Amino acid sequence: MTTKKTAAAKAGSPGKKPPAKKSAAKGAASQAAKKPKKEHKKKVVRDSFTMPQNEYAKIAEIKAICMKAKMHVKKSEVLRAGLILLAGLNAAQLKQRFASLEKIKTGRPHKH
Repeated sequence: MTTKKTAAAKAGSPGKKPPAKKSAAKGAASQAAKKPKKEHKKKVVRDSFTMPQNEYAKIAEIKAICMKAKMHVKKSEVLRAGLILLAGLNAAQLKQRFASLEKIKTGRPHKH
């Protein structure tokens, strides 16, 4: 049996108060201002390719030059730097560079 006192006590309990709208919105805005948005990592792609052995050796030569300059670089970084340089060329320059490349047969080499 509920009386007026128990009904009033249940209605006025501290757990039943509605949240303060102004302070919650202000708190969320201040947290958003403090934490910068988390940038997502760029996805990487694994690939394989075919190239002449003498051109492949150039990668090791470039890495050796970088090591003398006390820069540790990976093979993929050497290739990516080359792509950035190619991206800076215009169409005529690209055509000239690709015309000078030796045409090779693509695919995996035969096992002996």
